Amino acid sequence: MSWRTDLTAAEADEVVALAAAAEAVDGVAPLGEHVFLHLRDGDTVHLMARDADGSLTGFAHLEYDAEGGSAELVVHPEHRRAGCGRQLVEALLGRAQPLRAWAHGNHAGAVALAARLGFKPVRELRRMGRSLLDPIAAPELPDGVRIRPFAVGVDEAEFLRVNNAAFDWHPEQGGWTVSDVTLREGEPWFDAEGFLLAVDRDDRLLGFHWTKVHGGAEPLGEVYVLGVDPSARGTRLGAALTLAGLEHLRGRGLGRVMLYVEADNGAAIRLYDRLGFMLWDSDVSYER
Repeated sequence: MSWRTDLTAAEADEVVALAAAAEAVDGVAPLGEHVFLHLRDGDTVHLMARDADGSLTGFAHLEYDAEGGSAELVVHPEHRRAGCGRQLVEALLGRAQPLRAWAHGNHAGAVALAARLGFKPVRELRRMGRSLLDPIAAPELPDGVRIRPFAVGVDEAEFLRVNNAAFDWHPEQGGWTVSDVTLREGEPWFDAEGFLLAVDRDDRLLGFHWTKVHGGAEPLGEVYVLGVDPSARGTRLGAALTLAGLEHLRGRGLGRVMLYVEADNGAAIRLYDRLGFMLWDSDVSYER
């Protein structure tokens, strides 16, 4: 095993391939989007596990924060049940405590490993989804509100104002900076037409629905980020923005859409229930 602060392009490709192999077997991506965004920027540390032939058998990503560290890890399906996962976690514990580690999909192997090493579940992120082939109601916007697409180089500051106010409680989504936005604007999946802004008569931002499309044999839409300015709460703008985004994704020919929501965010879950979303699976954060 070796610790790295940044990876070469070839090493980053190895991590992507390892994650793809795990997703093909598990049915869920083993690493979050932010891991791939920060593979080569030197702001986080990575742990690479290789076999005697030099093949990548396991990978872990560690971010430090005021509470210790947060990690994500994956073991290649062909190298599981041989102790690699345990070695990765023990190495992470040697670098950060308390340590929180995500189990995407919360599969039985991850649950068992967490229990053996004394980790307890502390957070649940639900993945919900629905068909886009079912009827989608027309969005009902408040008087004087219209929806327009995001303009790159123009709307970043207003987006950050509303995003950070709407998610001031959220450990990842709150406190974004311009670099968080521009990093995503440079990703192949970014589409300004699918970044919907609800604005008033003065073009002041009231809320947004940032959609995303996951490629592959069966492309999948995502309610990537949905936020409403606290001053506009109670106007049902969140429901209208959600419906507008679903219609946009269906217009791109997609048949399914999914989203992530905190398990303790009852208001959001009730909204998505009303709009036809159902629980698919959950990501769980464990802590020791």
